[in-house]
Amino acid sequence: MAIIKKYKHMKKNKFTLITVIVLASIALILILRSSKGTIGKKSKDFAVEDTSSITKIFLTDKTNKKITLKKNTSGNWQLNGKYKAQAEIMNTLLNTMFNIEVKRPVSKAEHNNVIKRMSAIATKVEIYQNVYRINLFDRVKLFPHEKLTKTYYVGDATKNLIGTYMLMKNSSIAFVTYIPGFKGFLSTRYDTDEKNWMSHTIFEYKIDDIKSVSLKFPENPELSYTLTKTNNNKYILTSLLDNKIIDDYDTLKVWDFLYSFRKICFEVLLNDLDKHKKDSILSSTPFHILTITDVSGKSKIIKTFHKRADKGDVDFEGNPVIYDRDRLYACTDNKDFTLIQFFVFDKILRPVTYFQKNK
Repeated sequence: MAIIKKYKHMKKNKFTLITVIVLASIALILILRSSKGTIGKKSKDFAVEDTSSITKIFLTDKTNKKITLKKNTSGNWQLNGKYKAQAEIMNTLLNTMFNIEVKRPVSKAEHNNVIKRMSAIATKVEIYQNVYRINLFDRVKLFPHEKLTKTYYVGDATKNLIGTYMLMKNSSIAFVTYIPGFKGFLSTRYDTDEKNWMSHTIFEYKIDDIKSVSLKFPENPELSYTLTKTNNNKYILTSLLDNKIIDDYDTLKVWDFLYSFRKICFEVLLNDLDKHKKDSILSSTPFHILTITDVSGKSKIIKTFHKRADKGDVDFEGNPVIYDRDRLYACTDNKDFTLIQFFVFDKILRPVTYFQKNK
């Protein structure tokens, strides 16, 4: 028995010794890594290894313009809690955050000037990620929560325009950053102007999501109508002039019309247009009033208004033209004032006669 106990004791001591050696080795490696070089990793660690874990990005500049980009449960990005962010621009920013690398530290000769300029023009970037309080070898992940993981400042471009000055928060050393294979600077990707981030999408519906469409022509009420889906997925076309149901309509044209709502975008946001001019336009009689209601009962409304033609504009026969033949003004129900194109909107601004077989 004594021999067995002694053996177990020796075995236990051996295991303890091995554990201590392993832990000491790991600690030594970490110390050597952290002390390797004169510049700490954190002071130049701008890249995000897993951009899918990013939940929120906050950008603000020295003029106090602010952008908050937040990922919702469906994976889409919301802009300042009001709009949908443009997917293409959002993907560009995320790709930048993934691929960004440090080219070199800013030289001592230029460092003070770079820091001074950054203090005047830099954009502050805060990156929030979904992290875990317990994460064992990326296999066991428990207790997720949102955490601010990176804060850095983005300056302007280097003289050769293929590098960007950046500085980590609480660091005294600035760096020149770049993306391998990309010739250009990165500061424009951290834009703080809200209108440049806004998705231009006004309508984005699948046919099955549409309950009804109402289109009024205030100048020509005989063209106005409502198209409503019934419980058996058929549609009722009703003239708004006399509330008369129109039975003889072209089914294919109805389906084509509803399918067109899958992606309708404005051209330019005009919220900054001169207030007097905008108020004058909005007080005029709308050209169209379009209301679309989804199956959940939520509605979106857009009103269009004529846009005056440019001075001297004439038609093909040389006659003066009163209204712009290519564009309209439009106001959405969230009060955004925009410029839209007939080329895009004609397919959803059809008069009732478009659907009638005998017209």
